Amino acid sequence: MGTAFRWLFRIAVGLVVLSLGAVALVYYFASRSLPDYSGTFEVAGISAPVEIVRDNADVPHIFGATDDDVYYALGFAHAQDRFWQMLTLRRTAQGRLSELFGARTLSTDVLLRRLDIYGAATASVAVQDEYALSALEAYAAGVNAWITEVNAGARGRGAPEMWLFNHAIAPWQPADSLAIAKIMALQLTTNFQDEVLRARLSLALPSERVEDLMPATPGAGLAALPEYAALVPNAPATSFAEADHPEYGPLSPINPPSLGGASNAWAASVSRSATGSTLLANDPHLGLTAPSIWYLAQLELQSGGVIGATVPGMPNILTGRSADLGWGITTTYVDDVDLYQEEVNPANADQYRGPDGWEEFVQRETIINVAGAAPVTINLQWSANGPVLPPEQFGLPYIRPPGHVTTANWTGLSREDTSVAAGLDLMRAHSVEEGQRALSRFVAPPTTVTLADRNNIALQVAGVLPRRDADHQSRGRLPTLGYIEENRWQGTFPYGENPSFNDPAGGILGNTNNKITDRPFPEHLAFHWGDTQRVQRWEFLMQEREVHTRDSFIEAQLDTISQAARNLLPLIGADLWFTGEAAPDGTPERQRQEALALLAEWNGEMNEHLPEPLIYAAWLRALQNRLIEDELGPFAAEFPHVEPLFIERVFRDIGGAAVWCDVQQSAPVESCTDLSRMALDDALVWIGEHYGQDLQSLRWGDAHVARHDHQVMGNVPILSWFVNIRQSTSGGDFTLNRGLTPGTGEHPFANVHAAAYRGVYDFADPDSSVFVISTGQSGHPLSRHYDDLGDLWRRGEYIPMSLDAGLARAAATGIIRLEPAD
Repeated sequence: MGTAFRWLFRIAVGLVVLSLGAVALVYYFASRSLPDYSGTFEVAGISAPVEIVRDNADVPHIFGATDDDVYYALGFAHAQDRFWQMLTLRRTAQGRLSELFGARTLSTDVLLRRLDIYGAATASVAVQDEYALSALEAYAAGVNAWITEVNAGARGRGAPEMWLFNHAIAPWQPADSLAIAKIMALQLTTNFQDEVLRARLSLALPSERVEDLMPATPGAGLAALPEYAALVPNAPATSFAEADHPEYGPLSPINPPSLGGASNAWAASVSRSATGSTLLANDPHLGLTAPSIWYLAQLELQSGGVIGATVPGMPNILTGRSADLGWGITTTYVDDVDLYQEEVNPANADQYRGPDGWEEFVQRETIINVAGAAPVTINLQWSANGPVLPPEQFGLPYIRPPGHVTTANWTGLSREDTSVAAGLDLMRAHSVEEGQRALSRFVAPPTTVTLADRNNIALQVAGVLPRRDADHQSRGRLPTLGYIEENRWQGTFPYGENPSFNDPAGGILGNTNNKITDRPFPEHLAFHWGDTQRVQRWEFLMQEREVHTRDSFIEAQLDTISQAARNLLPLIGADLWFTGEAAPDGTPERQRQEALALLAEWNGEMNEHLPEPLIYAAWLRALQNRLIEDELGPFAAEFPHVEPLFIERVFRDIGGAAVWCDVQQSAPVESCTDLSRMALDDALVWIGEHYGQDLQSLRWGDAHVARHDHQVMGNVPILSWFVNIRQSTSGGDFTLNRGLTPGTGEHPFANVHAAAYRGVYDFADPDSSVFVISTGQSGHPLSRHYDDLGDLWRRGEYIPMSLDAGLARAAATGIIRLEPAD
């Protein structure tokens, strides 16, 4: 017995030692790719020595003799910190993810190949001006210098992920940076999905009911929606089965419509500023990831220093400031996509119907290599309207007539895209007027840029806007037949006709993705805008003070009052509050009364420490589900996100929308009060199952956890503990401090889409400006800079945003010197 015990003990000790040894070995190899932020590197491609000064937050401050040398060093720094992220973004644009990740990313590759994102980027290299092309080449050379250093210096393959997905690395090219810009544009449009959803609804519901669920933003210039079946004869019979979504797979740049882009930006003129100069705040909203998509940097150019947020892979400061000019970006929500059903010649599959007869598709084959499976060959096709989309994606089988294929026209597919060049011009502008001129060459995505110099402010829509015929059958809101000339784009509007607002009389301007123009179709920008709620709170906060300061702008950025909650609770609870006698303890009725009592005293603040936000969010989610499930069946899953305008239309019975409250499958006629009561009970049951029965002890932050997931290793057991970042957060779907929730799945109220960058710029004292990102600068999970800024971001804190070279050097934690190689 003793012998057996000794052997078991020895085996156990041996296993522990082997496990510790394996962990130590993994740590050793992973740590080899941790960059050293001090040292001298001899590199080819620079004209003179360059310094990369890292501060305590790992923000690089780059000083060089020429602009090209500075862009070179930015490429070097990006590659040091975000090597894997850059390579993955490039593979996404190229449609080559499946070479590493196998069949699970095949649908993403197919879509990107069919759109030919990388081909459009490659073609766009030829139209860059001399400065932009030189900057792109210098940036690429800097990235390649780090790749050379990784290969020659045994630096752990450059990133720990490379040990799991090792592959040959092609040199960085200018087209790679342009392609990443196009991937960003694709992330910020949901018009592909919106058109298909609206068409699917139109096949089964009257147009007024479609308008209830997918409402056009209220205001002048709205259009009645035609029936899709009338636009596209022989469309498939109604099918409300829930579609699977290969386009939302791992690493896909396509977002569900409910998780589209959003952002805030606002500025105060001298007359509304307590500081004696202008103020500007910006917080772009994107999906949360680890690391963040954003990377902070300062570039000391010949025209002066610029500082702000970059995207690794691109040489631009996308949002930030110089000493003289600041700029903030928000998604404009322009309808920049039209889908077409193209009739294929039944006698010749290489032809489609055009306005004057059969025309030839432009075609070529492409091969997608798939790890662990046979290569896949697909035939790429283009009509005059654009590329043929993958037949199975976006729910297209539900709306495509037999004998047709679906094509897309999108401004982001331009092969003469000078958006990056426009951004480089903006970085060297010194006034609002110069900034607006610089933006004239911006193409996609259509972006609302808020500008401020020391004396002036402006809001400028940048980007190419499609011109539609006044007789377009769906006005761009539904797919149409591609051969009808009136449905095709009639070119684009000149930049001078893009909306712009300079120095308004009220001294304040800004954008929360709200509707900014009432121009009627076809001069309009869109029928659907990204926000109808946050803008109401923003207006109140801006008018609450006669003058503003940097601190009041920070307070507005961090505001967590939900105007949607304030608007909707009086509607859905009007006939429930304080009605009936007190119910016995422990009954569902008593819990309902307790929940209503809590909400009655609540001011709409989505604070992580309060119970009311969780009760409210669960109630609204259950209510929308009850309203639409009996009409839509499984298709209701396509609308996981609460739409305040829909709830308001129903409870105010706008256009007869109260009909949604009656459950069609039941004999009684339910009122909206009945459904509201049942939805509250549903919500309380759900809360009890997940968070307990004691309503007073609930915390919104327990449900509203910010999920910064690593896009590749975030779902790998054990590794996910090291690479994913979790934080309890305040805010919600419709707060200025936005924390958008998915509305479905295991964690329906998780914070998955938020302000991953915040910046506030004060031109009375520019070096008192501040900024922060949602994780840290490094993409390496073993680096202390992987998540060090995340705690500041969660608490609503910032770091200094100074262009002072002396301060940067005085606070340096590391200095890299790039020396020209002999």
